[in-house]
This record gives sequence, C-alpha cells and structure tokens, in this order.
Amino acid sequence: MRLFHASNAMAALVIALLGSANAHTLPGRREAIQQFLSTSATSAVLGGMILTNNPSRNWASTDQSTEGESMFAPKFVQEYADFVKTNEGWSYRDVSVGNGASPNVGDRVVFDWSGYTIGYFGRPFEAKGGPQGGAFDKRDVDFSRTVLGSGEVVKGLENAMRDMKVGGVRQVIVPYGALSYPADDGSHDRVGPKPTTFSGQRALNFVLDNPRVDRTLLFNVKLIRVDKPDGKGGFSRGDRA
Repeated sequence: MRLFHASNAMAALVIALLGSANAHTLPGRREAIQQFLSTSATSAVLGGMILTNNPSRNWASTDQSTEGESMFAPKFVQEYADFVKTNEGWSYRDVSVGNGASPNVGDRVVFDWSGYTIGYFGRPFEAKGGPQGGAFDKRDVDFSRTVLGSGEVVKGLENAMRDMKVGGVRQVIVPYGALSYPADDGSHDRVGPKPTTFSGQRALNFVLDNPRVDRTLLFNVKLIRVDKPDGKGGFSRGDRA
C-alpha cells in the first residue's frame, strides 16, 4: 500500500477505507488502516490535535477479522504504552502529582477538566487551554465539582480522582462502556462532566452515538480542592491548589 505525505493523509485514509477492487495487490481494509495509522505522517496529522504530550498509540485487533467483517463494525482497540492501565480498564498518566490532600469517598472534589475524543482524531469536546501542569487563574464558579461515590461523573474519571492530590494534574483514558457516559443520557445532565458548549456536546455525542468509530475518550483533570463533609449536610471548604 502506498503511503502519502502528511498533507495528503486524509485522502490516504479515505482510500484505505474504500479499499480496492484488486484484492490481490492491496491489503485488507483493516490491515490498510492499521498500516496507515502506524506511520509517522499520520502521527504528524493526528498528534497535534490531541495534546502537546501525545500518548504513544499502538493499534491491536481484539480478534481475527472474518470475511464478512468490515471497518464499519470495528473490533480494534488502542493501547497506550506511556499510560498505566488499571484493572478496571481505565488508564492514566500523571503530569503533575500535586502536594495537597487526597479525597475520600463522600468528599466533594472541585476540579477543572478538558476532554478529547482520542479514539476519533483527538477532537476536543471541552477545551480550556489545558491542563498542562501550570496554574489555573480561574474563579471557583468556573470549576466542576462532584461528591466521590455519587456517580455524578463518568466512573472512569471519578475513580481516577480518588487517589489524586490537590494540585495534581492527570490524563485519564476512558474506554467506551460502563466506565464512560451512559447511552441513555445524551444530554449528560445525569452523569457528567457535561460539555459547556453546544458544539462540544455535539462533538461528544457524534462519537458516543456512532458504533462505527473508536469511542475512547481522554480527560485532562486538575484537582483544585477537596471539601470535607461538615456533619450538617454541607461541606467544609478545603485548601485550594
């Protein structure tokens, strides 16, 4: 299969998807796309759309393709060699560990976040210029918050915050399924974090509602504050990062 330069990478992807009538001279669709995605030219096109520190991505098939299988029912997953994969299935990489308190179940965590459809061209659905490990000059009202254990945010992200420290910045990869957004909550009002713009919500739902693409998500999260229960139904404000 002939690979194009980065300027023609998208055209090459279309060609790989469409395949060829000559099955004896070109690899199958799955192999063609895997070959295309493994090239440095593709990394140049896709990498900058995700993060400055782009995860290393290795494509692996979950099983052998069959004659009737097509790329419109993909059975591939991505492996990220520079991330730690947990037994639960989500992966993480600490950008900055932080030096504040760690939360417990029942504590209210205040956090900042951004999100990307890392399995689908790294498109942002919540972009706030970070986090990259630096300070966030924002008011408390701009931050998100949840009580750990409440299930108010996607399970993969909630679990990732449990052992963070205030001031810490973590990148979290959440696969589609039980660790991600529920399929019956398209507005993301029940389980967040919810994109703050209509375009962000549309970008997220385009991927979540599309079984033809890899629906893996990447969250950047910074733990801003941990508030402890005050015993009166409220919370005592903790120290901010």
